[in-house]
Amino acid sequence: MVNRIIRQFLAKITKRQLVIGGIILGVFLVGAVVAFTIAYHKREALLATTVKRMQTKLADDYQIDLDIGKAYFSGLTTVTLEEVSITPQDRDQLAGIADVSVSVRLFPLITGDVKFGRLRAHNARIQLIKKDSISNYDFLFRERDTLQHEPDQASAEQTEAQSINMAQAANRMLNSILYKIPEDMELREFLLTYRDDSIQQRISVPKADIDNGNLTSAVYLNDNKAAWQVSGKLNPGKRQLYVKVHANGQKVALPLLEQKFGLKLSFDTIETRLREVYWTNNEFLHIKGEWAVKNLNINHWRIAQEDVTVPDAHVDAEVIVGNNHVELSKESTITVKKLEVHPYIRYTTAPEKTYAIALETPEMEAQDLFDAFPKGLFESLEGIRVSGNIQYQLEAFLDANNPDSVRFHSDMQQKGFKVNTWGAANIPKLNSTFVYTPYEDEKPVRDIVVGPENPNFIPLNQISPYLRNAILTTEDPSFFSHNGFVEEAIRTSIATNYKEKAFKRGGSTISMQLVKNVFLNRNKTLVRKLEEILIVWLMESTRAVSKERMYEVYLNVIEWGRNVYGITEASRYYFGKHPSQLTLGESIYLASIVPRPKTGLYAFDYEGRLKPYLGRYFTYIGNIMARRGLAPPDSAGGYGFYAVSLREPLRPDKPANVDTLQLQAPTPDFDAELEEVRGLLDRIFRTDPKEEEAP
Repeated sequence: MVNRIIRQFLAKITKRQLVIGGIILGVFLVGAVVAFTIAYHKREALLATTVKRMQTKLADDYQIDLDIGKAYFSGLTTVTLEEVSITPQDRDQLAGIADVSVSVRLFPLITGDVKFGRLRAHNARIQLIKKDSISNYDFLFRERDTLQHEPDQASAEQTEAQSINMAQAANRMLNSILYKIPEDMELREFLLTYRDDSIQQRISVPKADIDNGNLTSAVYLNDNKAAWQVSGKLNPGKRQLYVKVHANGQKVALPLLEQKFGLKLSFDTIETRLREVYWTNNEFLHIKGEWAVKNLNINHWRIAQEDVTVPDAHVDAEVIVGNNHVELSKESTITVKKLEVHPYIRYTTAPEKTYAIALETPEMEAQDLFDAFPKGLFESLEGIRVSGNIQYQLEAFLDANNPDSVRFHSDMQQKGFKVNTWGAANIPKLNSTFVYTPYEDEKPVRDIVVGPENPNFIPLNQISPYLRNAILTTEDPSFFSHNGFVEEAIRTSIATNYKEKAFKRGGSTISMQLVKNVFLNRNKTLVRKLEEILIVWLMESTRAVSKERMYEVYLNVIEWGRNVYGITEASRYYFGKHPSQLTLGESIYLASIVPRPKTGLYAFDYEGRLKPYLGRYFTYIGNIMARRGLAPPDSAGGYGFYAVSLREPLRPDKPANVDTLQLQAPTPDFDAELEEVRGLLDRIFRTDPKEEEAP
């Protein structure tokens, strides 16, 4: 059938048409041969021009001298460079290579893509040197001098940057990496060294090969003190990569991190895979990959006090890049033992800059969560045994142009959850007498018995209701109704910290402050806050301790000054009174110093009166308490401010020349702290004005 159609088509072509077609094809072939001949004879000159252009660009943009002894074509598409060196100006040489030959694939070159075919390199070296504060690699962290551009040009570049299609940019970046991976490679005698004033490290690769996409290599650290095996399968044409690193049953360690940053890090095996890259609707770029590690061991004082061990972890991730956003898809999964977590992160640049974060777990046995925690990460939770099922969900969203509109929601669903055996954090101990040890500068101060055996311990119902209600108002208005966390406080914390570009507010409840004081050490590690959250959740969700007892313990242990702990010591220290005798003004004052107890005495002048700057605080807190029926109304707005009098022995000496302005000057940042308190309380009482009162 096909042959018959072809014969019919040929029968319709005349002899004249065949001649014209032959002439056109001949002209095309002759033109192609002429173009190839010209390019072939001119290729050396083109190569020289290209090398010169590279040298000029590196010198002008990065102040780097590129020296090449010889550059020539050693094949139709193969370029060979000999005696190559890269040296930043006024620095030690950064890199050098005896000879390198690289071939470029012809057909991709026609479309403008440079893909390496085969790479051969011998005697290559990279040396990173830092002397004092000067290094030969600091150009990597320097921005190009924008002053060399004309204003209009700089403005145009900025406008262009803002209109970049992120998906296309990510695709180009990915291609620039994948296309530089050769199909075949022969690397011999490669050496990487690092040296500064006190540390020296050497990584040598005697041999590394890529043969038909199969990667094999051996890496030696510090003159064969450790040997790593690197293997994998590379198929950059299909955008697929797989690399595995191990040490033949030994640990793969990175001593440079320990010597440089105090970070001990080792693992048995680590694997990474680029599984798939594709477009949907010609608009969204999908990048799928995996990462896995076995017996990861981490030790750093900022992370945890003990070694943190992750026996087996796996990440299956999908990144989606669009025109103006990049996201970690909800289909991504983090697996540690039997724990599965589905994270979601999305960053959008236009029309508004926004951030979205979500976290979700499927319903699972509660014990699987605690079993998945790496050993050494949460010391207080080791040994805990639980039953029942749980499911967790978190969602947060922030608009950079309107941080105060931040959204946050966290929810832990429970089915038959129960603690069968408590770990190191024995929460029920709060129900009876126990010993509390406060710390100063991570050192224990003294042991305090929390219970009737201590004459300074006072039951909750014997503490002035003004004090109880003032502390609740300023620290945690919804303490007796929430489950350990106040989402409005967390939202306020996120908004404040984003606007300040620093960690200014933590959003802690009384439950969280109690756990931090009683159950956690004072080592400021990165995971301590998460450990605090977990213990609070356990304490609140199991009802192991009543709210009244929690508040009673809290008021008997928190700090109120230098070596002043508990409300009995505080009321006696400042006013020479029993806690039951505290007035409204004294209670509001004591509430004001809870966030910064060591500065409590700075609020008084030499006559023992409060300095004027605290008046605004008294008016604001007093009005809230009066509105909620926790204090009598005060039309003057003083709420006991002028009646507060510090014990005479604590008053500062009267200055020889009284500087009224100095005496009335507020302590640093108090106005800012008041505004933070105002922002949180206004939002809480606006959304929920009928908060539960203290008992």
